[in-house]
Order: sequence, then C-alpha cells, then structure tokens
Amino acid sequence: MSAIGPLWRREGRENGKSRRRCIAALAVTALSNPQIVVLIGDGFAACAILGCLYLSLAAIMVLRFPREESFEEIAAPVTVLKPLHGAEPGLLRRVRSCCMQNYRGEVQVVCGVRDVADPAAGQIAPIVGAQAFEIELIVNAAEHGRNRKVSNLANMLPSARHDILVIADSDIEVEPDYLARVVSQLHRPNVGAVTCLYHGVAAKEGWSEYAALAINGHFLPSAIFAVSFGLAQPCFGSTIALRKSVLRGFGGFEAFADRLADDYAIGAAVRSAGKEVSVGAFTVGHMCSIDSFRGLLSQEMRVARTIRSLDPIGYAGTFITHPFALALLSLVLGCEFGDLLAVLALACRAALCFAVGYAFRLRPQPYWIIPFRDALSFAIYAVSFFGEIVTWRGFDYRVNAEGKPAPHRAASQRKA
Repeated sequence: MSAIGPLWRREGRENGKSRRRCIAALAVTALSNPQIVVLIGDGFAACAILGCLYLSLAAIMVLRFPREESFEEIAAPVTVLKPLHGAEPGLLRRVRSCCMQNYRGEVQVVCGVRDVADPAAGQIAPIVGAQAFEIELIVNAAEHGRNRKVSNLANMLPSARHDILVIADSDIEVEPDYLARVVSQLHRPNVGAVTCLYHGVAAKEGWSEYAALAINGHFLPSAIFAVSFGLAQPCFGSTIALRKSVLRGFGGFEAFADRLADDYAIGAAVRSAGKEVSVGAFTVGHMCSIDSFRGLLSQEMRVARTIRSLDPIGYAGTFITHPFALALLSLVLGCEFGDLLAVLALACRAALCFAVGYAFRLRPQPYWIIPFRDALSFAIYAVSFFGEIVTWRGFDYRVNAEGKPAPHRAASQRKA
C-alpha cells in the first residue's frame, strides 16, 4: 500500500487517460486484498444506511413542504416569454395554458423560434394572432452566444411590452392560477426573482416514464430537501420571473448567452445584486417526451455533468442519495446483510415516490421500474465524473469549470 501514494502523484500529472489508468490500478490493488474488500463493502453498507435515512427524511420534508392556498392578487401587466425549438408533443396545449390564466392584469405571451420553418412555429400557429389571446411569434436567427435558447430570449425581449417578465421553458405546463401566484410572490419585499419546482409528466409510455420518475423520485424531493435545510439556492428554467429593469442591470440576456446552465447563472446574478430568489410553494408540470434510451442517457448526462461542473463538491456528496446501488455494491463485496439493505432502500424510495405523488396530487406512476431507475441514476452519476462532453441541440460541447460550453463537434459526426 505504500506505493499507492507515489503512483497517484506520478499518474495524476498525466493526461485524462493516465488518470483513469491510475484509478484502475488503485482499484485492482485494493480489491486484491480481502481485508480491504470487506472494509469497502462495509463502507458501502454504511453509506446505504445513511441513504435510507436521507430518503426517509426527504419524504417527511416533502409532506411538510408548505403549499399556500391563498395569495395576494396583483393586477400588474405581465409578459410571458416562451422560447421554442422543434416539434414537441402537447406544445400547443402548454402554450395555451400560459394564455388561459385566471389573472386580473394584462398578459402578453411572446414565443420565439430561430427559423420560420421550425416545426414549433407550425404547432402554435392556430393561436398566434387569435383574438382570444394576446400572443406573438418572433422569428429571429441572431446568435448572441453558444446558448441558443438564451439567444432566442434575447431576440424576443424587444417585443416584451411589460416590465414583469415570466420565462418558462417550452416543456412546462401550468395551472390557471400560475401567473397570479408567481406575480404575487415577486412583489414581496427584497424578492428579485421567483422560480418554481417542477414535477415530471410522461408524454407516453417507455423512456418518458423513466425521465418523469427521475424528476419525481430523485430531483424534486432532493430539491425540497435542499431548500428546506438551506443547502441550496436554486433557480430553475421551469420558471424565472423577474423585472425587465433587473435583467437590464445584468446586461440583459446577452450576459448569459455563453452559459449552459443559464437558469443557475440568472439566479446567481439576482443574488449577487442583494436580492432573493424565491421558490414558489407549488410545482409546474415538466413534460417528458423521450423517444429512446440513448436520448434519455444524453439528456441526463448533460444535466449531471453541468451540475458537477458548477458544484463539484456538492455533487460528489449526492453519493449517499443512491442507497439501492450502494446496497448492491456492498452485497457484491460480501456484506452479509447487503440484500436486506437493498430491499430497505427500494422500500424507502417507493415511500418517497408515494409521498411526492400524494403531496403534489400526481397521477400514479409505474413504480415497478424503481429498481431499474435507481440503478440507472447511479450509473449516470458515476460515469459523469469521467468526461466533460455533453450533447445539446444536436451538438457536442465540452463543459468547463464555470459551466460554459466550448464547441466540440456536431453530434452527427460521432462514429456509430
């Protein structure tokens, strides 16, 4: 074991492949010693127990998460910005949900695409220009950075007539009281922006259900846990409500046009100005429309590596949020009660999913896929540490430590 330290230091100075060989060498050295194997197995078991405790506490936090039934109704005029790209199942319904609001003030909805031939433009055509809705479609291909969604927003902003802006991703569907709640919260003292948690809705059976369960069984309870204990200050693309005057103080959307996690960057800018990013006491729906296993991996790896680049220590700490996989590893390494831990971990995850469904009145999900979903989540977590490449909008990017994407190559250029 005395040779491990020099080996690590020597190989650590080499390139990425050398570092991976170093890790492999350390693993082989450790696993060749039965005593070390037992210690590692016990360590995984201990982490699995902590993970089960985390899931149990997260379920309690979900059930106790405040959900305001009443709010102050404010009639300030609002512009909703909805950046669009490509055909999406249910897009027309989601855009219409932003128009059909129980809101006393004036509501302007601005959608944007880069090309008039974009299928999204055709999908929302039935309501653009309709007398019943105040909705506009902006077509502008100007790029202000590598983040095309932010460029789209920058191109849409000149058409926004009102100071209050509510930005919502194209895959977000909202309830009729959405704007009333968000605008009311934005008018609270020292609030510079409002964001919303979101729950997953599968557009169809199959991989979309895996994506939705990742949100409802992993992301949403983790976000509630972190917010409840002050461990995170989130800002999600599901909703970002802020004033146009505040946005201009940061330099407009152009200031975030080279950030992959633009929502995170906007939230950080609001907080740096001494304002609070308030999290709404309700969720909006995130439509999951994944067609293939490869598409699911690509999307979740992009999210994982982006989060890792922004908060590597915090992301590494989410290790214990995967108790099922940790229990299986402990079982493989000889832990006598690893099988019982695995069953306990699944029970805790199922209880957490039921708590989320009950608290937010979600429709039943295919809970039988929980073991496969948990195993896949851990695999993505582990692999995300070995690389910086993410696929986004048909292109591969290398994500740096600041969460900025550097062009790598078109996804179509990859070898089959």
